[in-house]
Amino acid sequence: MKCDKKDLLLYAVTDRAWLGKQTRYEQVEEALQGGATFIQLREKEMDDDSFLKEAIEIKELCRRYHVPFVINDHVGIAREMDADGVHVGQSDMEAGDVRVILGEGKILGVSAQTVEQAVLAEQRGADYLGVGAVFHTGSKADADDVSHETLKNICDAVNIPVIAIGGIGKHNVMELKGSGICGIAVISAIFAEKDIRSATAELKKLTEQVVSV
Repeated sequence: MKCDKKDLLLYAVTDRAWLGKQTRYEQVEEALQGGATFIQLREKEMDDDSFLKEAIEIKELCRRYHVPFVINDHVGIAREMDADGVHVGQSDMEAGDVRVILGEGKILGVSAQTVEQAVLAEQRGADYLGVGAVFHTGSKADADDVSHETLKNICDAVNIPVIAIGGIGKHNVMELKGSGICGIAVISAIFAEKDIRSATAELKKLTEQVVSV
């Protein structure tokens, strides 16, 4: 599966911190029912065997909804269980090395905070970029803030799709209009909500207005 720009409209990233009484599978299914267009499984704490088992289950769920499914950082697991792709940060495995392991048929997303990082990631085989944090976020303590000017400059500098990430919710997503992004990636704006399905649907409608320029 290759990356289609429209699939990146509303990109949901899982986070164990927001599980509550639900399983991650239940939360992801609600997000898919609400219209999430892309799912990333992000897990920093789980052992590899448990993570692999959960990844396989969520991959099958995403297939039922015809939504791309990628894994954050764990390139070996993504290859083993045939995920649609991987997303890596600047401190993770270098994009060119990931592409060699995954092959050409898989989606490769790369985080970027500068124009230089973005251009290099595209040259090394990235299919899309996640740029942020565009607003202050508590989900990723090491994320540097990216100004809206830098976000726009990155969108102008590359030919691959760019999504914004970091602190985005229904209260501020409209501020990203005109930046050149094709979508947003969110965690708590979906998974911290009591009604995940409704929150996803509402955020998707707003994001469609943001990218329709």
